Amino acid sequence: MTAGDRLVEIGAGLGSLTVALAATGADVLAVEFDRALLPALREVTAGLPSVRVIHADAMKPRWRDELTGAGPPWTLCANLPYNIAVPLVLDTLIEVPAVDRCVVMVQREVGERLTASPGDEHFGAVSLRVAYRVRGVLTRRVPAVVFWPMPNVDSVVVRLDRLEHPPVDASEASLWRVVDEAFAERRKTMRNALRRLGLDGADADAALAAAGVAPNARPEELGLEAFAAIAERVPA
Repeated sequence: MTAGDRLVEIGAGLGSLTVALAATGADVLAVEFDRALLPALREVTAGLPSVRVIHADAMKPRWRDELTGAGPPWTLCANLPYNIAVPLVLDTLIEVPAVDRCVVMVQREVGERLTASPGDEHFGAVSLRVAYRVRGVLTRRVPAVVFWPMPNVDSVVVRLDRLEHPPVDASEASLWRVVDEAFAERRKTMRNALRRLGLDGADADAALAAAGVAPNARPEELGLEAFAAIAERVPA
């Protein structure tokens, strides 16, 4: 981060990361929901003109309305708890175009879901939704021992850089309809998924053959390109 960058920090807490971000010269919007922490956060950032503190719930739109004005795109920085990590990241990618990069620390399992490739243990519908909009990289593993009190899980830092265009040309409604149905029973074959979408056996086989996918392929083996090709051949 350098002078002129614009950062939105979700869950600024007592401001330790906020101060470090401001030290790079970037403008920082610090978002905190816990009213009990706001006085300390405002105190520690009071001498930092590049920091603006707001009280807002990260899962509600208010903080997004603050990402205005001329300037470079925003980077979202956060240490995200397990229960909001995936919905917050996906909502940001879909609904907040002002943010073109996310650098977040999340529980290891969540980070692996966000950045997984076909065939990986944690690959699934979330991985595909992320890959449709960003290039995701797991940049660092953070062991539990560096935290106090020590949690029961390790964490990772994930960087998500927004793509200029989606990597596949497909109707999103059709694409996610096929993806969601396939991963609803991820151990079943794609032939079964298409039959649950209303195709008979012969039509399912024909659609998969035209898409270049084996009828006994399983969803965790397929990437965006394969799902897009299948979606083109499945009636709405």
